[in-house]
Amino acid sequence: MMSERGLMISHTTFMRWVHEFGPEIDKRIRHFLKPTNDSWRTDETYVKIKGQRKYLYRAVDSTGKTIDFMLSAENRDMPAAKRFFTNALSSSHNQLPRVITLDKNPAYPPAIQELINEKALPKETLIRQTKYLNNIVEQDHRFIKKSQNRCLVSNHF
Repeated sequence: MMSERGLMISHTTFMRWVHEFGPEIDKRIRHFLKPTNDSWRTDETYVKIKGQRKYLYRAVDSTGKTIDFMLSAENRDMPAAKRFFTNALSSSHNQLPRVITLDKNPAYPPAIQELINEKALPKETLIRQTKYLNNIVEQDHRFIKKSQNRCLVSNHF
C-alpha cells in the first residue's frame, strides 16, 4: 500500500509503530468494545513463535465473545494465570464473573483463590473445572493451530 504511493518503508518500521502506538490504541478502543456476560470460559494452548513455545491464555464468555487473551513466555504456572486473570478483570467492558469454567490445569484454582483473597474477585464466584463446558474456547484453538501451521508451511517454501 505504501509502495503504491511511492514510499519505501521497511517491515521493521511497522513493527516499531506497533510497539509504540499499540498500547495507546488498545487503551482508547477498550471503551467501545461490547460488554461481555458473567460466564467465563478459560483455557490456554501453546503456539510456536520463532521456534519457541509460548502459551496463549484466552477467556471467552458463554456466547463466544473474547474477554481477554495473553501471550506468556513462561510455563503454565500460577503467576502467569494470576496475571492473565488480573488483566481480564481490569478491562472495562468485562463484567465480574459469576462463574469461571476451567480445564484441569492445576495453576488456575490457586490463582483464582489469591484474587478472591485480594478481593479482586467476589467470593461467590463459582469455579467449575469441567473439560466439556470449555468446548467453545477449545474449538477455537483449532483455528489458531491451523493458521500457525499454514504460516509454517508458507515460510518453508
